[in-house]
Formats: sequence, structure tokens, C-alpha cells
Amino acid sequence: MLVLPRTREIHMTGSGGESSFHEPVLSSEVLHWMDPSNSGLYLDGTVGGGGHASLLLASCSRCRVIAVDRDPEALAVAESTLIFAGDRVRFIHARFDEVLDASNELESLDGALLDLGVSSHQLDTEVRGFSFRRGVSLDMRMGGDEEGIPSAGQLLNEGTEEDLTRIFREYGEEPRARRLVREIVSRRSRRPFRISDDLVAALYRALGRPPTVKDKARVFQGLRIAVNSELEALECVLPAIRDAMVPGAPFLVISYHSLEDRRVKNAFREWSRSCVCPPRIPLCQCRGKPLGSILTRTPIRPSEAEVNNNPRARSARLRVWRKS
Repeated sequence: MLVLPRTREIHMTGSGGESSFHEPVLSSEVLHWMDPSNSGLYLDGTVGGGGHASLLLASCSRCRVIAVDRDPEALAVAESTLIFAGDRVRFIHARFDEVLDASNELESLDGALLDLGVSSHQLDTEVRGFSFRRGVSLDMRMGGDEEGIPSAGQLLNEGTEEDLTRIFREYGEEPRARRLVREIVSRRSRRPFRISDDLVAALYRALGRPPTVKDKARVFQGLRIAVNSELEALECVLPAIRDAMVPGAPFLVISYHSLEDRRVKNAFREWSRSCVCPPRIPLCQCRGKPLGSILTRTPIRPSEAEVNNNPRARSARLRVWRKS
């Protein structure tokens, strides 16, 4: 893990000169539910290009933000975006479930935000390998090659049939997972998987028809989740952040698919119960009180206007919980 110097400035732009990172999703809703105060310390555990953190820091003159991301390119952009805040922001290069080991400031958080999923920059930068556009390298590592974890191509070429089937069935929710994996195993014995076309061709053969955009999205999503251990990291970090927050602090999570949202929903629901003992135990032997309360009974979704302006926001779901 590396704490990045605040003064480092790297500007990354798209083809038209604009920032290639996406606009912050549900920005007004995040600001409303976080309700930052001037004395507050807030965690942005997935800072990306700095959109949400910028809103928080601009809304109060003395509040502070711990800005975390596993993607060094994202942190470079966030440093440039948030330079106006000076020493009120601290940048940490780490996966969000590792941040507790990288900072001793996290025992008094006044609020926390996780904006899960893949940024527009990661999707649009072909060398990062997140897209199923033709000719894209099968990489998908959110932290680049610095993390020492296998790329998507390595996972396809070296993973066991059992592990790959589980990945596509559980993470990609692909009903023909076993047939797809058999095709992958057959093909990799002749030529290793290197680019998106290789996986799309295997999917075509497994389905017996040209795969739709949704078909490809499911399969590539499952592979990306496995490469980055996304669900394991989420399950680990949720209680860790909860325990680091002060009473009254809000915890906001924006998810983009049902696997993430289900874990967030279940965690918030369990924390809000007064008793979590198994049904057959006659007397309560657990904590005996709720740890907090759910503030959003159903997830908040982007408005039609926001989706029209940013189509990639359409699947976003915001859930909010408050610590007692």
C-alpha cells in the first residue's frame, strides 16, 4: 500500500479534452444523505476521479476526506480534481478493504461512501481490458498489473473447469455456464485466450447463436468480479467501515448489479435488527440491540433526467444506513 503525495498532479482527458472519468452518480442524493459538517471526517472508499469527494469538500470549508482507490490512474485524476481542498484530503492507494491498515484516522468517521463498479475511464480505456469491444486485451485488473493478481486472460487459461463454472454461474449468472466453460477449456488447449474476441467466440459457440449485448455483459461481469475479488472485498469492508464510524454517521453505498446490492441490503438489514440469534435459541444471547437503522427502505435510483445525461447511471442503486 502506498500513501500518495497530495502535490502530484496528472491530468487525464478524453478525446475531447474532458475528464475521462464519469460524472458522479446520484450526486445531489449523496450530498443530501451525507449532510457533511465542517468538523467532519469522511471516507470516500472508491474515489475514482474525485467527483463525489469534490462535492463533499466544496460543501463545507473545514471538513476532511480520506480518498481511497486501488486504481493509480484514478487517484492521479482525483489529486488534480481535489487540489482546491489542500491538506483537507488524504489520498491512499489501496483496495477499500485494505484501507483500515493504511490509516489510523478511520476510528472516527463521520460518514462513509462506497461507489462500487467500474468507472467510465476503465471501460473506455482498451488497454485496461474491461470492455467486450473487438480486440480488447483480457486484463480487467482494477489496480493494473501492480497488484500481482492474475489477469482475466490468465484466469481463463489456467483456471480449473470447476472454478470457471462457479465464476460464470454465480458472478455472471450465466445459465449455460457449464457449456461455456467446456468450450473455453477446449479452445484454450489449442490457443490461449488473449483478447475479448476469444471469449465472445466461445460464448457464441456455447449459446449456438450470436450473443446479445446482455449475454456478453453477464459473462464479462462475472469474470471481472472474480479477477478483482469484488464481492469478497465488499463483504469484508462493510462491517469494518461500520465499526470505524461514530454514532450518528451515515453509510452510503452505490451498487450497480444485484450481487453487490443484495450483500449491502442484507448487511444493513442485519445490523438494524435487535436480535440476530438463531430461531431455536430460547433466550437472546447476541448483542440484544440494533447497531443502527436503515434510512432508505428501498434503493434510491437515478432520475430519468440523470439517466438521459449519463446512460451508465441507469443501474445505480443507493442505500443508506445510519449508525446508532
